[in-house]
Amino acid sequence: MRTGHIGSDPGGVSRRSLYVLLLATLIGLAAVPIAEVLMALIGLITHLCFQGRWVWSLGNPGDNHLGALVIAVPVLGSVVVGLMARYGSPAIRGHGIPEAMEQILTNRSRIPARVLWLKPLSAAISIGTGGPFGAEGPIIATGGALGSLVGQWLHITPDERKTLLGAGAAAGMTAVFGTPVSAVLLAVELLLFEFRPASLLPVVGACAAAAAGHIALHGNQPFFAMPALAWPHPAALVGSALLGAVVGLVAVIITRALYAIEDGFERLPVHWMWWPALGAIVVGVVGWWQPRTLGVGYANITDALAGTLATRALLVLGAAKLVSWAIALGSGTSGGTLAPLMTIGACLGAVLGHAVAVAMPWLGLDPRLAALIGMAAIFAGASRALFASVVFALEATWQTPALLALMIGCACAYLVSGLLMRETIMTEKIARRGVHVPNAYQADPFMQERVAAHASMQPVSLQAQRLAGDAIAWLDSEPQACHQGYPVVDAQGCVLGVLTRRDLQRASAGDATLQQLLQRAPVVVRADDTLHDALNLMVLHDIGRLPVVGDDGRTLRGMLTRSDVLGAWRRRTLDATRRGH
Repeated sequence: MRTGHIGSDPGGVSRRSLYVLLLATLIGLAAVPIAEVLMALIGLITHLCFQGRWVWSLGNPGDNHLGALVIAVPVLGSVVVGLMARYGSPAIRGHGIPEAMEQILTNRSRIPARVLWLKPLSAAISIGTGGPFGAEGPIIATGGALGSLVGQWLHITPDERKTLLGAGAAAGMTAVFGTPVSAVLLAVELLLFEFRPASLLPVVGACAAAAAGHIALHGNQPFFAMPALAWPHPAALVGSALLGAVVGLVAVIITRALYAIEDGFERLPVHWMWWPALGAIVVGVVGWWQPRTLGVGYANITDALAGTLATRALLVLGAAKLVSWAIALGSGTSGGTLAPLMTIGACLGAVLGHAVAVAMPWLGLDPRLAALIGMAAIFAGASRALFASVVFALEATWQTPALLALMIGCACAYLVSGLLMRETIMTEKIARRGVHVPNAYQADPFMQERVAAHASMQPVSLQAQRLAGDAIAWLDSEPQACHQGYPVVDAQGCVLGVLTRRDLQRASAGDATLQQLLQRAPVVVRADDTLHDALNLMVLHDIGRLPVVGDDGRTLRGMLTRSDVLGAWRRRTLDATRRGH
């Protein structure tokens, strides 16, 4: 006799969770050297292409003496990326995170093996030749591919493979920035689509391992160093809300502009392999005019946060970076969104902060705090990764006094974005392909409902020794016998199985007993089990009704059908939608 206690708490931890946690931790350790290799490769390509030197550290592509020839460097790099995408894997195109989301939602978290080396290599070429992207997007995609491949090589479930994919992606982000908590939140908000211990703990293990590796190699220091901020006054929190709302509106505009650019490239009468090269022409021209827009641009974010750039320089840098990045990414090259958006947001926030300081000095809004809010809020508005955005800004700068202002600003940006834009910068592309992305996570209502509250606790049952012919005649004449299935019990009231009207009608001999007609052992659920347990049993055994038994696991107490479960769902839906009741 099988009961609903099997898998009754799928989100809880078990001995199996230790195995997945160990795998995720190993993936987190492996993400560190992968990230280091990627950063070194970006540095090498940058130095070779712009300075002609054989150096592995991150370089500044704006520090070159190429003159107008600098335009050709991003174009040549994009030609190589286009060739890699066409003849290697088209999966290397784009942001990185949306592609991982699509594999989770549509392909049971299976990413092709070649993406593991093609994505970082293509990104290193793209960024190293001046592409206006950060390294975090490609390493997130690479870490996710590593987790997916480990999950494909080993005998684990698709759900566990999704967890390893999310763990690898989060570990990749941690290995670059040293921000483990925000990486965990990013995985929850953008990749896992759930919040439960069975998937959360492996991601935490992977990020902890990656953070330890990052500290061992780079020390324990903020990724974006800036002067210490003072705790904001209450009036400054009002300014934070207004600033977040404005940045959220800009995030909506940027998202729509990005996909409008993608649509424009789709209409070009040339093969998509050449689109990155066409977009790179703009990258090169803008980079010739504003060299700071080339490459990863992490120093730009630091300067904007530190307040070392004048207002005009912030405006020019933010606008030039936006044009360069949006056209490059819209062309389908290999790149990410996090660092470019943060550059734009930090510049915008700093400019607005200076404007508020002049127009409304009584708010007391520090332009450096405004830059930090802008950096986080633009990502919160564009991606709707609210908590990841807030915590990332804290972890990357160590500015604890900014916590409340960040939360308010990011929440306002999130609100404006949610009101004006259905999809996000991460989901628009795959939504156009018909993929629905969950945008809300809540506890399973069936885990909160007991079987006894929804089952029929006075069921009509059939005695096991009754003849089939007599049972059919009784069912046809008895008004209470209006169901399609009935539990069969012995003289002590213990469940032996379930027979349907169809089973009885198929009986070849009317003189056979009902017990002789039973084909399999009963699948039952206890009265104090949850509806989630019952649904699991219905799905696993392909049945539509379950006998409800007492604590002894045998004595019949009721019957639960699919209609009863749908009734519980109907009540929950009405409670969420009806007003005044």
